[in-house]
Amino acid sequence: MLVTGAGGFIASHLVEKLVDHGARVRAFVRYNSRGDPGLLSQLPKRVLDEVEIIAGDLRDLPAVGSTLQGVSHVFHLGALIAIPYSYLHPAEVVETNVLGTMNILLAARASGFERVVHTSTSEVYGTALYTPIDEKHPLQGQSPYSASKIGADKLAESFYCAYSLPVVTLRPFNTYGPRQSARAVIPTIISQVLMGDTLHIGSLDTRRDFTYVMDTVSGFLKCGEVPGIEGSTINLGTGVENTVGEIVEKVIQLSGKKMEIVIDPKRLRPEKSEVMRLLCDNSKAKSTLGWEPQVSLEEGLSLTYTWMKAHLDLYRPERYQR
Repeated sequence: MLVTGAGGFIASHLVEKLVDHGARVRAFVRYNSRGDPGLLSQLPKRVLDEVEIIAGDLRDLPAVGSTLQGVSHVFHLGALIAIPYSYLHPAEVVETNVLGTMNILLAARASGFERVVHTSTSEVYGTALYTPIDEKHPLQGQSPYSASKIGADKLAESFYCAYSLPVVTLRPFNTYGPRQSARAVIPTIISQVLMGDTLHIGSLDTRRDFTYVMDTVSGFLKCGEVPGIEGSTINLGTGVENTVGEIVEKVIQLSGKKMEIVIDPKRLRPEKSEVMRLLCDNSKAKSTLGWEPQVSLEEGLSLTYTWMKAHLDLYRPERYQR
């Protein structure tokens, strides 16, 4: 098994679960001179000892091609995912997310894989035109990041149609849980609540479908093993939406503290780029994968809060992380 973007939040959990299931796992991480494998460093030693870590760059086709040699399944999670960063560096985001995905598909086509699981995002839908959002909802590129993921998704679709590449596209809605960086809204809220009395936040009105990370990982595993789903795009979400303001209230309640809430203009997206509402129709995941979420929002927030409280050294809540 190969996992790209293995040093990231969801992928590190996926690597751990694959090893626990007895799989031989090769982890592709973005090279840096520190030799830092990202969040793989948070894995237990017994797990990490079983993982083959390879550093490189998705934009380097020879590197991708050699990494794919001898594996049967690819879980492609490698991407630049921060939306505010995509406003600043759209070209880099497109190169990594679109050309990087192209390289995975080209190498997979040459190698004859059993399954490629390509990772999409609910951001490709933009602000919901109707809810719940099914897989037929129009795609709307409201940020350079979402546009890059639309391009990557369409490349995956084209390789299935043109070359019969056995690819499945999994489209998670907002995943949260232990190890997630403060780039995302839930760890941003929790870290500030744990470490201060003032919470700086962007819009409180946006609505999201929040899915606990182990439920998302379960969806990836099923996409890798359920037969006859090649060419499919499958949403993964709970079917329940909450405003960011409601998440703030739940986290503050967990803490038992009183917090001052400040709307920070730096944390607001451009008006036409803000995605106001995402709510998943997960009926296809239920019918084709036999998948259903197992962790409630309250339980997931409690688990995340407890983990972050024990790992506060990983967070800098005073700084806005793009």
